Amino acid sequence: MSTVAPLASDRAAATPTVGGGHRSPGRMALRRFLRHRAAVVSLVVLALIILAVLFADVIAQHQPNATDLSAIRAKPSGEHWLGTDATGRDVFARVLHAGRVSLGVGLASAALAVVLGVVLGSLAGMFGGWVDGLIMRLADIFLSFPSLVVMIVLAGILGPSVVTMIIAIGVFQWPICGRLVRGSALSVRENEYILASRATGAHPWWVITRHILPAVLPPVVVAGTLSVAGSIGLEATLSFLGLGIQPPTASWGNMLNEAQSLTVIRNQPWLWLPPGLAVAVTVLGVNFIGDGLRDALDPKQGGR
Repeated sequence: MSTVAPLASDRAAATPTVGGGHRSPGRMALRRFLRHRAAVVSLVVLALIILAVLFADVIAQHQPNATDLSAIRAKPSGEHWLGTDATGRDVFARVLHAGRVSLGVGLASAALAVVLGVVLGSLAGMFGGWVDGLIMRLADIFLSFPSLVVMIVLAGILGPSVVTMIIAIGVFQWPICGRLVRGSALSVRENEYILASRATGAHPWWVITRHILPAVLPPVVVAGTLSVAGSIGLEATLSFLGLGIQPPTASWGNMLNEAQSLTVIRNQPWLWLPPGLAVAVTVLGVNFIGDGLRDALDPKQGGR
């Protein structure tokens, strides 16, 4: 009797409790993410950037489009923390308000790309056959064209606008997410519980929403995060070329338009350096967060 009790207690202590949840997949994923130092630091920095652009009216001393003709291209000072531009507008205020536009375009474009990729990728992986072939050939067509050149042509035909930019960026980024979802769906659809659901007459959309989508969620989250970074970079590129957000509305891309002058690059770095750093830090931070999410959501990392 004396040997049985310790063995039972040892087994009870070694077995994780359901209520505690300390061995749940969510907690293990969070622990792996927190071990990714670059991702954690990037998350904090990105959160500070988002808070700054959301409360730009409170933080900035000036309005983004207010001109001060007595301080044109003035150097940074106590009155204008990051100096002023060619029309006397406060650069610090414009950088903060421009973040709303650039981040908004990036998030909206990435959301459109993820929705298109999830829907089309799920259909391709679930049904296979000619549906899979048609969708994948469509993805190949989009991937075969240089996306930046096509976006420039579309902006020239339809006119530069926020809506045009969001649609153009989102449409040309969906194949990346679509291929990931298709690959995951092809492997998941052969599982026994999905075969049983289909055998009992479950509707394909029910199978996709209840079984396929939860299974492909980890790669979709990572792909969506990386799409945000790519969308922000594309917005900055198009606006820099004058085919994106149009003045006087500020975006990080059209603020970088000042850097086209060699004189400005050499002698007035406050005009282009703040928006350039904002784009670089944001894109780099989002990429690090994507790396952290990839490591955290990968089941193979569970033993580390």
